[in-house]
Amino acid sequence: MKVIIIEDEKPSARRLQRMLEAIDVKTETMLHSVEESIAWFNKNKHPDLIFLDIQLSDGLSFEIFETIDIKSAVIFTTAYDEYALQAFKLNSIDYLLKPIDEEDLETAVKKYKSRLPEKTPIALDFDDIKKLLINPIEREYKKRFSIKIGQHLKLVNIDDIECFYSENKGTYLHTSEGRNYLLDTTLEALEEELEPQTFFRINRKFFINVNAIKDMVSYTNSRLQIKLNNYNEDEVIVARERVKDFKNWLE
Repeated sequence: MKVIIIEDEKPSARRLQRMLEAIDVKTETMLHSVEESIAWFNKNKHPDLIFLDIQLSDGLSFEIFETIDIKSAVIFTTAYDEYALQAFKLNSIDYLLKPIDEEDLETAVKKYKSRLPEKTPIALDFDDIKKLLINPIEREYKKRFSIKIGQHLKLVNIDDIECFYSENKGTYLHTSEGRNYLLDTTLEALEEELEPQTFFRINRKFFINVNAIKDMVSYTNSRLQIKLNNYNEDEVIVARERVKDFKNWLE
């Protein structure tokens, strides 16, 4: 398997290379810019798999694909907030959110290997992806949810929701009135439906509403504990790897 890394931050590229070596995946080369990548692809046989950062020092890495007809499989490595992650799910493409987790990396590589020897050409709509990355505010997001209660349907406005959370394989919303309702969806699907200026996924279990935050307290292992106005059924903790993005989101 021929693998390359395209990443403008050299320490991050070396870290990813070491992580791949730990799971017996050898990296052929590391590229650090759009210009360098285009030159490399013009002179070399294209790899089987590319680990691709989105924002490079001289532009978006999509410019490489707009210049070179690349058929390689791609696993995105990105620090973008989760509102944009739907962009990387197109055509069964995988993504890894920085800082990259070892288990997630191994799962992504196994996912790629499981599809061999099939060779599906990459076919990305870069214009749509760039719109999702650059202009998320212009998109339409959910304004209400319909909840089935027995034979009845109840509408819950988005402004009345303090958080969404998963529990026992179910997904729930919690309202400012202190009520919990089961939803027929997943947190992953909600990534595409929630307005990113208002809702943030702080860990694998919770999306929280910025307007429902009552207090924030330092927690163990460089994490943050969030106190919401009404929700108090479980600890609401910002995962350590998401604290920096969370603080940026608050601003």
